[in-house]
Amino acid sequence: MGCDLCPRSCGADRAAGERGACGADGRLVVARAALHFWEEPPVSGARGSGTVFFAHCPLRCAYCQNAVIAAGEAGEAVSVERLGAMCLELQEQGALNVNFVTPTHYAPEARAAVAWARARGLALPVVWNTSGYETVAAVRANSGVVDAYLTDFKYADAELARRYSQASDYPAAALEALEAMVEEAGAPAFDEVDGAPRLTGGVIVRHLMLPGALEDSKRVVRLVHERFGDAVLLSLMNQYTPVLANAAAAGDARAAATLRRCPELAGRVSDEEYERLLDYADELGVEDYFWQQGGAAEDSFIPPFDLTGVREPAGAQR
Repeated sequence: MGCDLCPRSCGADRAAGERGACGADGRLVVARAALHFWEEPPVSGARGSGTVFFAHCPLRCAYCQNAVIAAGEAGEAVSVERLGAMCLELQEQGALNVNFVTPTHYAPEARAAVAWARARGLALPVVWNTSGYETVAAVRANSGVVDAYLTDFKYADAELARRYSQASDYPAAALEALEAMVEEAGAPAFDEVDGAPRLTGGVIVRHLMLPGALEDSKRVVRLVHERFGDAVLLSLMNQYTPVLANAAAAGDARAAATLRRCPELAGRVSDEEYERLLDYADELGVEDYFWQQGGAAEDSFIPPFDLTGVREPAGAQR
């Protein structure tokens, strides 16, 4: 059966070894499973979020900070049971939740792993950390498995989506998917861990501001606020890192070619631009949104994709 897990609906027979538009074949490939401390406060907390980073990606954005795994250049094939065991190991490490990062193209395996782990004692909330490029059917299929969504809303402008992600349908697809996420996960919900709130349900909508794209960022904020109000939490991010410029300077020909096509991606988002976006959110009446302080655009947000937590610990028994 041809793959239709993301809006590209490429039809690849991945089970037979054919690679889809995301780059993945029939193998479940994971690059890292470890505590991560740089998500929004109710997702990371003081303990860290139990992040599982999957290889490959349906979107493959030109400026991707995780390009190594998006391109499938890191990671190791694992079984569904091993993925479930990673979830239990993260729980044992004190993780605040299980946080699947870019799981769209492995959705059936991710759901099966959660079921396997829950049957063996997994009690953490499950967070679906996605680019937002999802189908409504895929979101519906997560019912009863996923507790909360941490979703991007990258663009309101179809031309920007085409230029940077080769997905002019992104704004429409992301909006439809977001509506389904809100219906499935409900309003933001929290419990308390270590005296601080932990996200247990609902949707956080992330928007990464891009160089020179202030007006599109405003459109995203307005669209999400007018459509969903306080049914979602907004997270406005200024952590754009010019990874292309760094890669091109190191001799990466592909990065250099992308910069010739999109030279603006070599720049950074200025503090002034970011403040203008925050001011705009305030003017619209957006309340309780997440924002970042200066200095967020650092490589420290990008973890090493070195198979940490992927292989079974020596002597492990389950």
